[in-house]
Amino acid sequence: MQNAQDLVTQVDKLSTDIDLLKSRIESEVRRDLHVSTAEFTDLKQQLERDSVVLNLLKQLQEFSTGIEDYNCALTEKKYISAAQHLEEAQKCLKLLKSRKCFDLKMLKSLSMELTIQKQNILYHLGEEWQKLIVWKFPPSKDTGSLESYLQTELHLCTEQPSEDKTVPRPPVSSILLAFSILGELHIKLKSFGQMLLKHILRPLASYSSIHVVIENQPNTVIIRFDSLMTDLEHPSPSKVFTEIQMVLEVLQKQLLDLPLDPDLESEKAPAIVLAEMLGDVIWEDLSECLIKNCLVYSIPTNSSKLQQYEEIIQSTEEFENALKEMKFLKGDTTDLLKYARNINSHFANKKCQDVIVTARNLMTSEIHNTVKITPDSKLSVPDLPSPDEDNKLKVSTIQYHEVNLEPKNTLDQHSFSLPTCRISESVKKLMELAYQTLLEATTSSDQCAVQLFYSVRNIFHLFHDVVPTYHKENLQKLPQLAAIHHNNCMYIAHHLLTLGHQFRLRIAPILCDGTATFVDLVPGFRRLGTECFLAQMRAQKGELLERLSSARSFSNMDDEENYSAATKAVRQVLHQLKRLGIVWQDVLPVNIYCKAMGTLLNTAISEIIGKITALEDISTEDGDRLYSLCKIVMDEGPQVFAPLSEERKNKKYQEEVPVYVAKWMSFKELMVILQANLQEIGDRWADGKGPLATAFSSSEVKALIRALFQNTERRAAALAKIK
Repeated sequence: MQNAQDLVTQVDKLSTDIDLLKSRIESEVRRDLHVSTAEFTDLKQQLERDSVVLNLLKQLQEFSTGIEDYNCALTEKKYISAAQHLEEAQKCLKLLKSRKCFDLKMLKSLSMELTIQKQNILYHLGEEWQKLIVWKFPPSKDTGSLESYLQTELHLCTEQPSEDKTVPRPPVSSILLAFSILGELHIKLKSFGQMLLKHILRPLASYSSIHVVIENQPNTVIIRFDSLMTDLEHPSPSKVFTEIQMVLEVLQKQLLDLPLDPDLESEKAPAIVLAEMLGDVIWEDLSECLIKNCLVYSIPTNSSKLQQYEEIIQSTEEFENALKEMKFLKGDTTDLLKYARNINSHFANKKCQDVIVTARNLMTSEIHNTVKITPDSKLSVPDLPSPDEDNKLKVSTIQYHEVNLEPKNTLDQHSFSLPTCRISESVKKLMELAYQTLLEATTSSDQCAVQLFYSVRNIFHLFHDVVPTYHKENLQKLPQLAAIHHNNCMYIAHHLLTLGHQFRLRIAPILCDGTATFVDLVPGFRRLGTECFLAQMRAQKGELLERLSSARSFSNMDDEENYSAATKAVRQVLHQLKRLGIVWQDVLPVNIYCKAMGTLLNTAISEIIGKITALEDISTEDGDRLYSLCKIVMDEGPQVFAPLSEERKNKKYQEEVPVYVAKWMSFKELMVILQANLQEIGDRWADGKGPLATAFSSSEVKALIRALFQNTERRAAALAKIK
């Protein structure tokens, strides 16, 4: 039992010791563990900081080493090595910038140092480039003339001059590759390409009187121009392609196809195709220049020469293939070849443009230069070709008996011809242009024929808009030009009636379904001519009435002043009509001339009749003087009818005055009344069946009787007879 108690006591003591030990572990060991962990963390962070600093120091060392190696290589003119070391320094600086904890002031200094060194090597490379490629220009500032181009030279240095052997020159390839490593090669080639284009390639494509000369000298190849005697206004595409190819071949050999620097490791050499880079820079501008300054002028103006254009298409293909072999071009067919192959469209566009330009020049030329048109006149255009066999009307083989269907009374051969008149010479040329253009369309492709056909329609639409606007002032002021314009419009309308029909079987099939017509334009042209001439007629009528307004209503003719004013007004009216008759003589067709002059004379006579019949009192002296005034008009009025220059031929029209002047017979009857007595007036009235009744109404006759005669029984009896 005692042993058991001892054992319990020991166990309790042991448990107490364990608790004490546990308590001590929790208090002392854990505290020490926390301290150790904190120390470990601090050490770890310090290690990381030291690693970052070490990396920064390594990168700074690499940057410094790169700059030092760069300076050494630059001193020895090893430009490729210098450029690579500079690029390595650039990468180091980029990594340094990515470290946020790095000193910004130091970064700024390093960046400035790198920029300075880059500009330094670019300066040295630029100097080497200027020694390799030398442009020589004339002293004058005008660098865009033919004379300045003839004095321009491009020198390409191929070897180092013998006197400079002590200072070795770096090879061309090392200079170009150094530019490439520094990212400046494209800029340098672009600058060179623009100079090449401006001073060498563009002049070759623009001037026919120059040709390129390649001179091979001991250390240099010179590209320059020489003068060439030629009658061509624009250079031929074949010549231009050949000479541009010569220039590019020289550049390919001397500048763009050089071996790499032997000191440069092959695995580090960038894959650069210099010719392709230069081609990318200049080809777009060069092809545009070749099209605008060369190919566009080689497009034929006649469809018969289109076959000859195949040679130009072939030379364009050969030119492009040569450039592809030299690697100036890559990919598929370019715009240059597409333009050359699309000749039919360009021919049609150029032809249409030339037609419209020519037409507009004719429309804006002087109207008064005229030619005489007669019913027998014909346009000077070639005969139309015979229609194709497919378009000929098929004749049936059935036999018919011949029957004479010709009418007994036939029309005159000139029944549908334009009457004799004068038209503008420019309008005659305009119609000839229309016929020639349509004739060209008969031998052209379908696409071209359609364009040419609608160009002819555009000519007439343009005439409708341009001529009345461009010549507006002259057409309003000058009666002769208004008459000529009237004839021009009628002449065009006359031809438009049959213009489409004449080419119906000869033009492209797509236009043979009834669309090839000009008949729809006829009413517009007739209206255009008529409106212009009627406007002139209204202006002339206004002038006539204005002159007659100064006649003081033909009242109180016993007053000398009034009589003088009336006489002057009548004389002025006749003078105006005679002058107008001379201006329109041999210009207007005879029937139009007579109608126009008859209308104007009728206006004057109607005004005189109206003024006299409105008078309330006409004394005997007044009647005599009014009669004398009317006699002047009656005697000289027919003389205004002179449509022809030969006087003897005008007599016929002067005798037919009553046909053209509606009031002529009324005017005659007025003169009879002014001199007649009451009995004679009554006889001419003849119960409303005589000539006087035809000319005047009963009220007008009564008014004249009351004005001429005093109020007597005889007058009253006479008035009673007028019913």
